[in-house]
Amino acid sequence: MFEIFTDPASLAALVSLTALEIVLGIDNIIFISILASRLPKNQQKNARQIGLLLAMLTRILLLFSLSLIMKLTEPFFVLVGHEISGRDLILIVGGLFLIAKSTTEIHHKLEGDGEDKDSDRKKLTFTNVIIQIMLLDIVFSLDSVITAVGMTDHLMIMILAVIISVGFMLLASGSISDFVDRHPTVKILALSFLILIGLALVGEGWELHIPKGYIYFAMAFSVIVEMLNIQLRKSDKKPVVFKDK
Repeated sequence: MFEIFTDPASLAALVSLTALEIVLGIDNIIFISILASRLPKNQQKNARQIGLLLAMLTRILLLFSLSLIMKLTEPFFVLVGHEISGRDLILIVGGLFLIAKSTTEIHHKLEGDGEDKDSDRKKLTFTNVIIQIMLLDIVFSLDSVITAVGMTDHLMIMILAVIISVGFMLLASGSISDFVDRHPTVKILALSFLILIGLALVGEGWELHIPKGYIYFAMAFSVIVEMLNIQLRKSDKKPVVFKDK
């Protein structure tokens, strides 16, 4: 294992893959934080940590099942003229799950359910949140593992990248969760991103490949605009008024 840190090529692969795993895991952190925020305050940290540890476990188990993952590309059945493989089915179902869950969360944040927040938190049990996080982890783990398989054939590099990235996410999850809680509009934006990702997953499952660059650009542009809005709301200065000619 130690030769990974002495071989420049292996070390470069580890650093690159870890960075990608962190990027791919950001949306996972945000969604876990949003789900955990529905629990009482004293349970939220445990839910986030357990959720991320389950994500790491799921990724490692999938990495040890590389032969199974490769077989997931074989067609299972044909639907509306499209060959659907196991991987496609997981992507489609996972994408629909993200769309449905994110839409429900947006409705809950904007409309509520007619009851107070404390009552709502009592209804949602710790176990229910963990089950939802597990379902989410399966979807994001598949995407993460497929990315890892495409970058290197060294199993130990993949496992180390997953462990390091999840360790980073465990350290950052509290800060990200607090930031999202302090800014409700960021929470809505994050849920909108998950709808976008869900659509991309469904499209990928139907062999409608959406270039990732377009998705990342749209998300980055939206984040920049939202950060500017947050700074504007913090400012006590009056907005600039344009004079008519």
